Amino acid sequence: MAERPPFILRARVVLPLRRPPIENGAVVVVGNRIVAVGQWRALRGRYPGPPVDLGESLLLPGLVNAHCHLDYTDMAGLFPPRKSFCDWIKLITTEKSLWSYSDFAKSWLAGARMLVRTGTTTVGDIEAVPQLLPDVWTATPLRVVSFLEMTGIRSRRNPDAIVAEATEKIASLPRGRCSAGLSPHAPYSTLPQLMKRCATVARQRRWRVATHVAESAVEFEMFRRARGEMHDWLKRSERDMSDCGGVSPVQHLARCGLLGPNLIATHVNYLAKGDARLLARKRVSVVHCPRSHDYFGHAPFPHRTLSRAGVNLCLGTDSLATVRKHPRHQLELNLFHEMRAFAARNYGVSPGRIVRMATVNGAKALGLFGKAGELTRGAFADMIALPFSGRLKESYAAVLEHTGNIRASLIDGEWAVTPQIS
Repeated sequence: MAERPPFILRARVVLPLRRPPIENGAVVVVGNRIVAVGQWRALRGRYPGPPVDLGESLLLPGLVNAHCHLDYTDMAGLFPPRKSFCDWIKLITTEKSLWSYSDFAKSWLAGARMLVRTGTTTVGDIEAVPQLLPDVWTATPLRVVSFLEMTGIRSRRNPDAIVAEATEKIASLPRGRCSAGLSPHAPYSTLPQLMKRCATVARQRRWRVATHVAESAVEFEMFRRARGEMHDWLKRSERDMSDCGGVSPVQHLARCGLLGPNLIATHVNYLAKGDARLLARKRVSVVHCPRSHDYFGHAPFPHRTLSRAGVNLCLGTDSLATVRKHPRHQLELNLFHEMRAFAARNYGVSPGRIVRMATVNGAKALGLFGKAGELTRGAFADMIALPFSGRLKESYAAVLEHTGNIRASLIDGEWAVTPQIS
């Protein structure tokens, strides 16, 4: 296939992310890559072809949603917040058992459409039903990093067999815009042998790993003190509880060999002394999901502790099964909502830092640093346009304040949302 000729996108402001905003800026695209970013007057004469003038717009990298459960999208509003985290687990487990393959596929695709129209171009998705792959990949323009979820407590299956099955599935998937990794669900829902095997296989194959960790107070108590509601519930379910006691959930992952630069640790709401430094030293990325955090009523997210330690912090939407219903707003997967929810609870964090959590930081977590989440030479041509007529210094704040659908979206050099110029 012949390579497409270069084309130029011009906007009132271009927000590259890792360099200052550019007034009257432009981005040049060849195929599925960015080949130049700069001022319009400097680039317009160097490349042939008609420009795409986005007018009074802000052009920035597509948002990177570092943690999502697309296949739970149609569970939106099904579960009012519960006082007990364990009760919620029981509810969603029961609901999942009633769903068919078609239910999960329909839900996954509905979530993907939401993400596209609200500015996400790359998503790290937890796949509870890996049989959906690769069909759902081809049905969306999104750049998807799919993490195959594994548990094994209820099924009593051998951990090595579980990992081998996931490895075989990943090996069968086509290579291209989308990719896959492993997701041992959480320390409480897996056994150490599964965690250890995931760590070994992922290192050997250079895969990313995603896990939920230190999400709830009852999980923290289970590992720290070998007691509490979650501990007693899982013990009654005949889980081997010998891995509990004396360590935090983060420290438990460390002794399983899972901490490393390829690990995405989601939630991390409860920390023991030294946990943040340990995560930073091992170069683990942490994903915070603000609306899910609010839904469960967790203790304040330890943003300052993690940030001061130097941990790479990202944002995710989690699933719509853990977002509070609002009488005037439709529930949707939307990273702009997550950015504003984070800003409302973390005063003093600059808009620029928050936008980076939803772009370049997420790309780093997913193994796409320099390729996604920023506008730079050699990066994927993944970008979005928002209406904007303000001043240059207001660019980052304008991203946080954006509501509604985006003006345009380009993913892998193709229009996912065709430009709407007023």
